[in-house]
Amino acid sequence: EGAARLDYRYWTVRRPLSPEVVWPEVGLGYGVNNRWYTELFMSYIGPNPAQAKPNTLNWQNDFLLTQGQYSWDVALHTNLVSDQAGQKANALEIGPVLQTDIGRVQINANLIFEQALGADTGRPPQLKFQWQAKYRWHTVFHWGLQGFGELGDWNRWSGANQQSHRWGPVVVGTLPWAAKQRLEYQAAYLGGSVYGSVGDMLSVRLQYVY
Repeated sequence: EGAARLDYRYWTVRRPLSPEVVWPEVGLGYGVNNRWYTELFMSYIGPNPAQAKPNTLNWQNDFLLTQGQYSWDVALHTNLVSDQAGQKANALEIGPVLQTDIGRVQINANLIFEQALGADTGRPPQLKFQWQAKYRWHTVFHWGLQGFGELGDWNRWSGANQQSHRWGPVVVGTLPWAAKQRLEYQAAYLGGSVYGSVGDMLSVRLQYVY
């Protein structure tokens, strides 16, 4: 509550016989209260960071609905996506975010429905999922597994050879910085498929909280 965040995210996807694609993202977030977090961030895309161009402007809002009353905490995630590259990629993402603890293991599971806005509004929402299980060894170092996937239309999934499924190891931690300031980091290397073809993904996230 009352804390601001400078947020930097970096994604890469590499497929066999294809050039690498990178997605740097830069944003500013704010904890409005203990149940509402909002962030505005710009997403870029290109063959490398120096040549990445603006792709989408995103307005993310997360609302915590339960907090300790049940075995799972539940939040509502929303993200309004505004196309910046002339690709008619405007969209709304919305879905539940779940979290529970089993001893020192924290488990997260998210279901995200993405509805195109504008010319493609007749297309059914696309269903994505995210999951993570991490062992909280120490504040500065948690380790575990993380995964992402895209299944196609929410009510009629794509064939297995057209879906995306990626998973792999992740490390997470928090480093004290100064009074009421800290640096949060996350890094993961995921292997699997990207819309049916083999692809590896590297993701890095750094957040300066002040």
